[in-house]
Amino acid sequence: MRIIFYNNPLTGHFLPLVPLARAMRKQGHAVAFCSAAGMASAVEAQGFELIPAGPATEVTLAEVTRRTGINMLAAPTPELVGEFFAGARVDLSVEEALAGAREWAPDLIVSEHLDFVGPLVAAVLKVPSAVAAVDPALEPELLAALASAASSRYLERGLQAPGHAQSGDWLLDLCPPSLQRDGAPQVLERIPLRPEAHSAPEGTPLTPRVPGTGRPRVLVSFTTTGASELGPVLQSLSALDIDLVATTGGAPTDGLGLTPGRVELVSFMPAVELLEGVSAVVHHGGSGSTFGTAAHGVPAVVVPGTAGQQRQAMRVEAAGAGLALPIGKQEPGAIAAALVRVLAEPSFTTGAQRLRDEIAAMPSASEVAARLIASLS
Repeated sequence: MRIIFYNNPLTGHFLPLVPLARAMRKQGHAVAFCSAAGMASAVEAQGFELIPAGPATEVTLAEVTRRTGINMLAAPTPELVGEFFAGARVDLSVEEALAGAREWAPDLIVSEHLDFVGPLVAAVLKVPSAVAAVDPALEPELLAALASAASSRYLERGLQAPGHAQSGDWLLDLCPPSLQRDGAPQVLERIPLRPEAHSAPEGTPLTPRVPGTGRPRVLVSFTTTGASELGPVLQSLSALDIDLVATTGGAPTDGLGLTPGRVELVSFMPAVELLEGVSAVVHHGGSGSTFGTAAHGVPAVVVPGTAGQQRQAMRVEAAGAGLALPIGKQEPGAIAAALVRVLAEPSFTTGAQRLRDEIAAMPSASEVAARLIASLS
């Protein structure tokens, strides 16, 4: 079988698809990814072919601003988000994606749930398709805006517009039950898919690490944060009796104001390696960090930066797997106090381990890959 995976050109939308893509390749199928050309290094590092289609995220953002006169990042309303993912990005990508798909001739298309290029390609080519929900279920207002923006792109090609935002044959749901949004609609055949923390390809040497001191090791994963925010947080946490590891996402670290040798700074490392031996994680509440941390049974202090991340943070707290600091109440001292509590109270580790066991019971990527392929036979 031949399978194309579609994703927005963002690392957090790409990495959750990799375990399923690897499983399909291991079972003997040909696998490629379709995204912007700027994703080539990330895709090829995993050993997959990239079918380039569409522009970088910055170009699509600029197009939404041109069309609406509003900066989506400053005012991310459901309508603007719908226009970004299901409108402008589709318009700027779909013809190139269709040409690549016709040449590649897939038997199955898999798209992450905010990619609307793949489902449209599948509808045009009449190819079975699946949507991978890499976050908890989206809010009803956003689903409606996405469906509205996508509708005209189908109709102008003579296709029946889907009646809901996520269209296709299957919904591959990476969200564990305890973190699901209540009342989420079930419009596609749902197949649970175990989320996995990102790991390097087989045979890749482990990254050298700074030896621990025997104190609790804490990971701070703020990969989209600049020195002005990360520095004060690390300075506050440095006063605790812990070993600190912090991801920087490749951003400059000169302005962090840290005592030399006090924090292990990591530009990029597979999450599986970062989580090894960690007692707690401080993160923003993105699904990759949330699900990866939970899959390892590690409690978290979640410091959300967006309304969606805050909703996810509250689910983590409700599951007993950590503490959530609401937007506007995230001073460095408050983060340190929450971390002290998470490390001191065993109930948080117990809650995180319950989530770990829940995730472990979900079907593996290999099982889901085999089920999808069998459905095509």
